[in-house]
Amino acid sequence: MTTLHLTKHHGLGNDFLVAFHPGVAADDLPALAVRLCDRRRGVGADGLLIGESHPEHSARMWLYNADGSRAEMSGNGIRCFAQALAARRGSLDPMTIVTDAGLRHVQVFATDRAATIEASVDMGEIVPGTEPEGWAAVGCHPDRPVLHLSTGNPHTVVGVDDVAAVDLLHLGQQVPGTNLEIVEPGPEPHVIRMRVHERGAGITEACGTGACASAHAARTWGLVPASASEIVVQMDGGRAKVRLDEPAPGRATLVGPSVLIATIEVELDDVGPHDTSKLGSTDHSSTASEGTTATA
Repeated sequence: MTTLHLTKHHGLGNDFLVAFHPGVAADDLPALAVRLCDRRRGVGADGLLIGESHPEHSARMWLYNADGSRAEMSGNGIRCFAQALAARRGSLDPMTIVTDAGLRHVQVFATDRAATIEASVDMGEIVPGTEPEGWAAVGCHPDRPVLHLSTGNPHTVVGVDDVAAVDLLHLGQQVPGTNLEIVEPGPEPHVIRMRVHERGAGITEACGTGACASAHAARTWGLVPASASEIVVQMDGGRAKVRLDEPAPGRATLVGPSVLIATIEVELDDVGPHDTSKLGSTDHSSTASEGTTATA
């Protein structure tokens, strides 16, 4: 029996479990993610973040989606990871975090709520991507604006008249190999509205890399002023800020919160592929209130 120490966080409703040095074989991590992220038989989350030490940087982060698949990067996830790492270190000093999408520079700031931090993340370059498998079958009207982009992970951004009127679940299921964002302008000149169907997780309340891709697409299409350097992306879970061409041309910086929800201990027997029968009891009695400090 192994005791796994976790913290649970959310970034604008996009929730993650964070575990440092879990002592689980790498081959077993996908199954562990499926078990822990299950919202009825596990703890429940959109993804599992694994942290390990790195000889040259603050930490190494791996991300597993709720279905056990590996993802290169998450803008909301890395803010959650940074909050957990800052608590472990007892410091808000700037961090460099190694991800599958490359090195990410993160700055963490305290807020007036003890369980909430604000984080600024250099998200790297936004570059053209490839059309996802199955895209032709979606039947998107040729006059509708579409951009296939990469922020270290794949995105397809589609401009629509009303994000609430689109059957996003149906569309997202047709192109499961990409993160699908639908965007509309407003209500303010530097604001866009975005909904997302994430690869490996389905519809989520927010997506940080998707916010960056959507902001880039919106400026390209003229949905926001061409001079806009900071674009507010309104998602179902709240607002994030995207600073295009910062810290350098072609790059993007994402700014948003992370909230500590709970510290959790899970008792695990041997990890088996997609087997939830051995998931031990989860202690939710340590749910974070304002003033709680994460431990992992």
